[in-house]
Amino acid sequence: MTTWVLLRGLTREAGHWGAFPALLQARLPAGNRVIAIDLPGNGHLNDERSPARIEAYVDHCRRQLHALGVATPVHVVAMSLGAMVAADWASRHPGELAGCVLINTSLRPFSPWYRRLRPANYGPLLGVVWPGSDSRAREQTILRLTTRHPADAAGTVDAWTALREARPVSGANALRQLWAAMRYRASAEAPAVPLLVLSSRRDGLVDVRCSQRLARAWRAPIAQHATAGHDLPLDDGPWVADQVARWAAALTGGRPPDAARCPSA
Repeated sequence: MTTWVLLRGLTREAGHWGAFPALLQARLPAGNRVIAIDLPGNGHLNDERSPARIEAYVDHCRRQLHALGVATPVHVVAMSLGAMVAADWASRHPGELAGCVLINTSLRPFSPWYRRLRPANYGPLLGVVWPGSDSRAREQTILRLTTRHPADAAGTVDAWTALREARPVSGANALRQLWAAMRYRASAEAPAVPLLVLSSRRDGLVDVRCSQRLARAWRAPIAQHATAGHDLPLDDGPWVADQVARWAAALTGGRPPDAARCPSA
């Protein structure tokens, strides 16, 4: 059994993957399974204190897999803050990972602060974490900041609002997650783990050059979607699943199942 672990980003939980886990499962060969876990402070772990260091998120994820009885090495597909966790995991414990897919992330020392989180987003993001804000209004703001062409915008906001109300992330945890992301500095040396970088040309939250510079520094293959926003799996989940499946097949020398037709990127 080959396990694929999905990690989401800042204040987001496993439920925010939506239909993507099933899409990826369908594209991978038999004998693969896909699971999504939460970072501390988010989702089913929303009553836990979010660490202020990326390294602590890695340690927590490792403990989760052990508690679930998941054997390593595993593959990790992660985006944004989750991809920082995956990158650190790959650097410090390479034997536990068979490969990492890093989606729309940004890392020091490869990119400056004003590209890692576009300054125009500071105000709207502060409104998202500020106490007392309406749940639906917060999710509408997040959708506007992170997507370009979601298939069902209203339905997505409904689903996200339900997740927020069922498992709210505290403002303090959101700020600690943001602080962990801002202070983390990745190794300049590439991890000894196969990597794939996926990015969105129209990412309005993180400058696409962050992914480009990371891929160049770590000599990793990169695929860029022409029209998607920061939440690439939501804007075009079939494209992401296809990229991941083809990359995984190339690692093993096999061939992926026939791909569904995906928009050109």
